[in-house]
Amino acid sequence: MHRTEFRKTFKTVGPAVLPVIHVQDATQALRNVEVALGEGAQGVFLINHDFPHPELLPVIQAVRRRFPALWLGVNFLGVTGDDAFPVLGRLAAEDVAVDAYWADDACIDEHAVTQTRAQSIDGARTASAWKGLYFGGTAFKKQREVSPRDYADAAAIAARHMDAVTTSGVATGQAAGLAKIDAFRRGCGEAALALASGVTPENVDLYAESVDAVLVATGINVDGDFYNIDPQRLRTLVSHARRAVLAGSEG
Repeated sequence: MHRTEFRKTFKTVGPAVLPVIHVQDATQALRNVEVALGEGAQGVFLINHDFPHPELLPVIQAVRRRFPALWLGVNFLGVTGDDAFPVLGRLAAEDVAVDAYWADDACIDEHAVTQTRAQSIDGARTASAWKGLYFGGTAFKKQREVSPRDYADAAAIAARHMDAVTTSGVATGQAAGLAKIDAFRRGCGEAALALASGVTPENVDLYAESVDAVLVATGINVDGDFYNIDPQRLRTLVSHARRAVLAGSEG
């Protein structure tokens, strides 16, 4: 997906700020969605960090009922698109709209001529008839290690199989090196690029022109709390992300 079209989806000049809510239950998820929207986030992702992904489905339904116009993404932890897309298709058939799916592993092989796994995922997505955006993890934390010299190639391949190429630092809460993001930006060309770890109010300006979405949890959560957003930190991150892009356009 072209990055300009992607940003227009969120009506933002800077990267879309998409808080990631580590779900405990529907009450906690709804409370954090309210905080995210109140502080200017463009949408949210829900993730099942502590339980199997089928248990996340009632929470998705509850959030959608409460916020019918919310831009809502999900991550089924440890589940690739070939298993996730049929579930999303069934939700859509039940009139439960999910706007995006984020997989930690999009199964891109930067050394392969034929992307067998990624093509299988493409097929599952088509067969599901689900119409949302696909954020695919590439050179992503806790997945198969990719050599830095192959980052640009991995990004270029990934851009052919998803709407937003999605990468990260080496671990949860760890910022991605700027050289990695520069390589991904080169590889993606004008395709949308998302960053999913280590973004904070203090460093978002370093990434704001290169990436088109930040998927953020640790950097905006209450200190020492894995599950709840700190409104002030989120408000500051949203402001800094927009300000950095506006300052860059003036330069």
